[in-house]
Amino acid sequence: MIKALLSLYAPHYPTTLIYMLQNTEYQAAPYLAWYWRTQDFSNVEHRRQLQPTRAARLLLLALRLGMLLQIALGLSFIYMWLRYSWTGFWGFGLALVIAYPVVWAHLIVVPLVLARVLIVTPRDYFRVKASEQIFREHPGEKIAIAGSYGKTSMKELLLAVLGEGKKVAATPANKNVAVSHAAFARRLKGDEDILIIEYGEGRPGDVAKFARTTHPTRAVITGVAAAHLDHYKSTADAGKDIFSVADFVDAQHVYVNGESQAAAPFVKPGYQAYGHTGVLGWKVSNFEVDITGLRFTLSKGSKHMKLRSGLLGRHNIGPLSITAALAAEFGMENEAIVSAIAETAPFEHRMQPYQLNGAWVIDDTYNGNIEGIRAGTELLKELSAKRKLYVTPGLVDQGAETQAVHEEMGRLIAASGADMVVLMQNSVTKYIEAGLKEAKFKGEVMVNSDPLAFYTNLGQFIAAGDVVLMQNDWPDNYH
Repeated sequence: MIKALLSLYAPHYPTTLIYMLQNTEYQAAPYLAWYWRTQDFSNVEHRRQLQPTRAARLLLLALRLGMLLQIALGLSFIYMWLRYSWTGFWGFGLALVIAYPVVWAHLIVVPLVLARVLIVTPRDYFRVKASEQIFREHPGEKIAIAGSYGKTSMKELLLAVLGEGKKVAATPANKNVAVSHAAFARRLKGDEDILIIEYGEGRPGDVAKFARTTHPTRAVITGVAAAHLDHYKSTADAGKDIFSVADFVDAQHVYVNGESQAAAPFVKPGYQAYGHTGVLGWKVSNFEVDITGLRFTLSKGSKHMKLRSGLLGRHNIGPLSITAALAAEFGMENEAIVSAIAETAPFEHRMQPYQLNGAWVIDDTYNGNIEGIRAGTELLKELSAKRKLYVTPGLVDQGAETQAVHEEMGRLIAASGADMVVLMQNSVTKYIEAGLKEAKFKGEVMVNSDPLAFYTNLGQFIAAGDVVLMQNDWPDNYH
């Protein structure tokens, strides 16, 4: 208790506040929620540290100056009481000195809220409005990528392959909201053959809003799963929002992940399903999966493509197939498609394998959902190893479905063939354990209270011949 109280007055406390703001993307509500559930501020920056951006440095300077000003004001009131015996001044001055950590933790959001209301929101509105005309008049194909998961990977895959035969532009990284689309539009030359635009789905209505602005001619829906349920009431509500993009595209140009169970209720006649069996008349055969990637044949009539990719897991056969099929539809030669797909490799922290002490570690820690768990545990089941380890902290933003999702997660892990499961202690651990118990998991379960120490010393837990699958991340602002 004393340590937690003293953390409010530690020299590093202001930096911690800006770190919390930065990690909640300078949003007042999630920042304040995190602040009020934090007991010891010395433990907040456990896994990461403040990124010294220009905005962060300016805010930190303003915060420190404000705190010093309040302390100086409080001390001046105490001095007045000591010097002139002015009644009440000592109490008010002492209160100012004691309360400055809490006062400025809240005052720091005031300029952010005012800037958002008075400057950022109006500026973004006009930029987005201007981008609508750019997208509407652009002559190229515009492919929207929407879904609860796999959007960035799908976008990068299309960019890598289609870019070998066409002039292609895509939204960068995971920049997938309206203001990011507007910035992307301003950089376009106007002579691109294909635009690839990733859609985020943070709140109800987002996807339809993005579609009205970007005027897609095709849409790839990567799947539906429990995600962002802090803003959506249910997975079904998220699915309805994601599939709203289809209202802006001809049905035959809507490509849906046929292996997403939660997407099935939203599929309408004319939509094109893709999966590990094929898409658009192309059929998959002779597929092989191992730690080095995928190999399979894609056939349509007399045409055949023998494809290999560094992407891991049979769940990637569908995305590779739709990419190859669209490339063929856009006029690329089979040889160019085969060559481009051969260069594809796992994206950072997305089923990314590396070797450590003779063991294979698969890093799938970018962010997660239950469909990612399903794909990962299926891959672990298919791989050969002396010992299989599964590591996870669980999933965030599951809302009312938190318990059900994590119990299912436990059942999937139990069926993966894992010999050892390492869970990171947090609010969902008990649900994963319940799922493991329900599935009668026979292996070893270890619950770790210090994720950073575990990941840093991973080499001490594994041996040659092991396969370790690490899935999902647990940001510091979740408990």
